[in-house]
Amino acid sequence: MSTLAGKHALVCGSTQGIGLACATELARSGARVTLLARNREQLEQVRAGLPHAGAENPHQYLVADFAQPDTVRAVLIEGLRRLGTAHILVNNTGGPPAGPVTEATEQQFLSAFAAHLLCNHILAQATVPGMKAEKYGRIVNVISTSVKQPIKGLGVSNTIRGAVASWAKTLAGELGPFGITVNNVLPGATMTARHHSLIRIKSESSGKSVEAIEQGMKAEIPLGRFAAPEEVAAAVVFLASPAASYITGINLPVDGGRTGSL
Repeated sequence: MSTLAGKHALVCGSTQGIGLACATELARSGARVTLLARNREQLEQVRAGLPHAGAENPHQYLVADFAQPDTVRAVLIEGLRRLGTAHILVNNTGGPPAGPVTEATEQQFLSAFAAHLLCNHILAQATVPGMKAEKYGRIVNVISTSVKQPIKGLGVSNTIRGAVASWAKTLAGELGPFGITVNNVLPGATMTARHHSLIRIKSESSGKSVEAIEQGMKAEIPLGRFAAPEEVAAAVVFLASPAASYITGINLPVDGGRTGSL
């Protein structure tokens, strides 16, 4: 039997990158997946391609933009009423724009706070009652190694990711008595559209070639390479599984050993 057979997973930011890999691997492990993102056409394409047993595709999707937390709440409430309890919640959304913290505007902080912390909170509040009733709950937040070691040039992201990590640790303590786990996966340099965008920005600002930037980044990683999204997804699926029932409140780096702290 698949490890997540009979479980329903809600995966945010699931039309590309790490979110797409998480949705695919959760479906491959037997979960029924509901995708949540803002582009309906991409959602339809991803849903059609998700692994499933039998002729009928059990996977679904919800359309909402994390720049609009109230819309996320409304869409989610209606969606859970129609689709049933989500046993697994994967909080994941694109990172804030790069740049030094000294040049960040108040609006950039507010927008990132809303898209990351507020939407994560809305999603957790909507799904936790069902998790309690079903006696199974896994909340996995995909954030960043910057919660352990700030990343140069990502001022707003470093700030907001740290807030999300502290929120998650607090939530883990409150939900532990109900057997609901809350954990953070911290991807390092992973081959996604955002990763390639950050490399281009570094290349343009430094005058170095893209290849030189990539080589320099890989030199900082003990394993000497970038991660594939599927490698991050494997950690998410493990934390979502019954095998991880005694793991909660942790930050799990998936970074090839790059982070310089324990």
